Amino acid sequence: MPSLWNKFTSRQPRPAPQPAAPADARPDTGTAAIGASIAAPATGAGMVRPEAADSAEQPRRGWRERLSGSGFARGLTALFARNPALSDDLLDELETTLLTADVGVTATGELIDDLRQRLHKREFTDAAALRDALRTRLLALLEPVATPLDAGGRKPFMLLVVGVNGVGKTTTIGKLARAFRREQRSVLLAAGDTFRAAAVAQLQEWGDRLGVQVCAQGQGADSASVIFDALQMAIAHGHDVLIADTAGRLHTRSGLMDELAKVKRVVAKLAADAPHEVLLVIDGTTGQNAINQVRQFIAAVGVTGLAITKLDGTAKGGVVFALAREFALPIRYVGLGERAEDLRVFDPRAFVDGLLPTAS
Repeated sequence: MPSLWNKFTSRQPRPAPQPAAPADARPDTGTAAIGASIAAPATGAGMVRPEAADSAEQPRRGWRERLSGSGFARGLTALFARNPALSDDLLDELETTLLTADVGVTATGELIDDLRQRLHKREFTDAAALRDALRTRLLALLEPVATPLDAGGRKPFMLLVVGVNGVGKTTTIGKLARAFRREQRSVLLAAGDTFRAAAVAQLQEWGDRLGVQVCAQGQGADSASVIFDALQMAIAHGHDVLIADTAGRLHTRSGLMDELAKVKRVVAKLAADAPHEVLLVIDGTTGQNAINQVRQFIAAVGVTGLAITKLDGTAKGGVVFALAREFALPIRYVGLGERAEDLRVFDPRAFVDGLLPTAS
């Protein structure tokens, strides 16, 4: 079998070989071609190239600027603009707006019931006071899940990234790698999405741009084997962080979900507590469909954190509140645009301010 080191794609000199793992610890690799190193391709048609713009070159846009153009924010702004007086009609329209934005039946019901009771008790002097009360309640929903990812204390810290097709997993991984590199951490990427050839190429493009090594095998290789090798290499080289990509899969396909469980079993042979984070990437435009996705991925691999992408333009951004209410999982990151710096550590106050700014 070819040496594990031949799988490493890097512009740096090849390191000296390290002892292989015991035979009984190595996962079954099946008949897939193992050890075939994939050269980083040039960007071509259909290839999503990592963002070339750096935050030092272009000013970083704030949360309010990013979120104010979303359908959810526009709906809330328009609602209070056309309803300057307190009334039950205002609350009825607010209920419709929240439900339309996929805040969810349960969370919306609790919010509206509380505001209606306080309205009838004459706790609000005007619509602006009710608006402020809404902001406070929305913030209270999100503050318990605003727990930043702590990648310290373990070396390597292994982050397994999962999600359905098309949510932006590979791009999110590239953005995370960029953020860790800016913190002066050494990063290794594992191209565990061996089903889609473009995913490997895209990850290697990120690796080339960031100066980050990528562990990859050929298309169709066993994903658990790729990630196992990557963890072995991260341990041998003393990398701070290992970020592993996985194939996008429908949460309704039990066979594909079982493959994720296999990845967890395999890496545990090298590090009993790995992966240290299972980050589920959610497309914010999917609305309530995200609830089923989270439920199924929790059952399959035990999700420990969420990254919610594409929130800067969607009318379905209320799903952030629905997810917080339903699962209480930490929301680690949110995506507010296409550029690398637009993946932000989740800040509940900035998020609510972006959707429902305080009166100037």
